Amino acid sequence: MQEAPVETRETILVVDDNSAVLEAVVAILESAHFHVLSACNGADAVALSEKTKSRIDLLLSDVDMPRMTGPVLGQALKESRPDIHVMLMSGGGAEGNLLVLNYGWAFIEKPFLNRKLISMIEDVLHSPDRSQLGGQEFDSRKDPA
Repeated sequence: MQEAPVETRETILVVDDNSAVLEAVVAILESAHFHVLSACNGADAVALSEKTKSRIDLLLSDVDMPRMTGPVLGQALKESRPDIHVMLMSGGGAEGNLLVLNYGWAFIEKPFLNRKLISMIEDVLHSPDRSQLGGQEFDSRKDPA
């Protein structure tokens, strides 16, 4: 008996200037059957978004990158794709978290467990509020229930 093919889920644009982190996150998301686009910096992400005709459901970006930070990238993509969800990640600790919460976007601290990343992404994607107000519901420091 053959298994039914697994349907690809939402499209996620992953951006990180650390190639090892980028590859790892892409692999995690692809294993969860998301359609994944990736870029190593903000400018490449903007260019990729401009040439991609299909919907991009979520931006998952590193906070601290040269030339264009994750929050600035999120703002830029929101202008051309107002329905995109934004989730940012950082290994910078609480300082990065406070910066992201000021923008009102979801945040996950690196390193993270695969299941925690997937769980948070699902929560953000299924949030009715595309601005993803920050705070407790998307606080990555809390263990999932």
